[in-house]
Amino acid sequence: MKQYDVFGIGNALVDTEFEVTDTLLQEAALQKGTMTLVEENERQQLLDLLATQHPVVNQSGGGSAANTMVAIAQLGGSSFYCCKVANDATGDFFMSDLQAAGLDTNLAAGRDEGISGQCISMVTPDAERTMTTHLGISQELSESELDEVALRNAKYLYIEGYLVTSPGAFEAALKAQRIMKQAGGIVSLTLSDPMIVENFKTKFDQFAEQGIDLVFCNQDEAMIWTASDTAAEAFLKLQTICPQVAMTCGKNGAMVFDGHASFTVPGIAVNAVDTTGAGDIFAGVFLHAISNQKTFTEAATQANKAAALLVSQFGARLEQKQLLDI
Repeated sequence: MKQYDVFGIGNALVDTEFEVTDTLLQEAALQKGTMTLVEENERQQLLDLLATQHPVVNQSGGGSAANTMVAIAQLGGSSFYCCKVANDATGDFFMSDLQAAGLDTNLAAGRDEGISGQCISMVTPDAERTMTTHLGISQELSESELDEVALRNAKYLYIEGYLVTSPGAFEAALKAQRIMKQAGGIVSLTLSDPMIVENFKTKFDQFAEQGIDLVFCNQDEAMIWTASDTAAEAFLKLQTICPQVAMTCGKNGAMVFDGHASFTVPGIAVNAVDTTGAGDIFAGVFLHAISNQKTFTEAATQANKAAALLVSQFGARLEQKQLLDI
């Protein structure tokens, strides 16, 4: 029997969230609705700009795959998170946050000196989120951080698409993928962000060539990766790349393919205030469900409910009670 439901690998980041206006994004020269990688000096300049106009509304341990692993743990599943944080105050906060959530990690083996990663998430009144990420030491994630014993003892591997931006992290993800294939487990991948897919398409192609069993994405990411004009076209093309698909479509719900049949799960009408983490929690709830023998339709229905509840409030995670009540 496998020890873990899911082994996740991703960039470890502390999420700092602000409510902003479109004008602020223009002043900062940021493209709305996307994620931009920044250097330390750019991160500080943005924080200085935000400090003059906008207060922090939320801060928490984050990173896409971390949010997904936390959701699995909150639902009673077992998850292992592979990442890299520094031996600094931000890293201390992140490690304590994961321990409180009940996750096992590779961090007990020790942390290097440096600066831990931070994601600045800016939410406009239309609930759209724009992010800048300073990877810090997380961009040094490498094969040496992989806990192969834990990986071989997981049902699913979950690869965060943002890892394609760092050569070492990308190689670590590819190695994890090979190990999981050899162990007979299931490899899942999230495309993470439209701009990431557009700029690193060939690296996502490498994941596909090596073998993905389940892909998570939203319709924009899918359309870019498959060079499609519509979500429906992208959904069909994804099925030729990957045996199983879970594609979210915002307020229109989700389209899933279990390898045999496709299903459309309708969206849930909510007053959206913040879309940060919606894809992460969808993947977490979905993975927990299918790792416990739920159908793709059941998994997508439950995941949709979680994502709808999440976007109706600020922050990238729900409280455990909220998730358990869905």
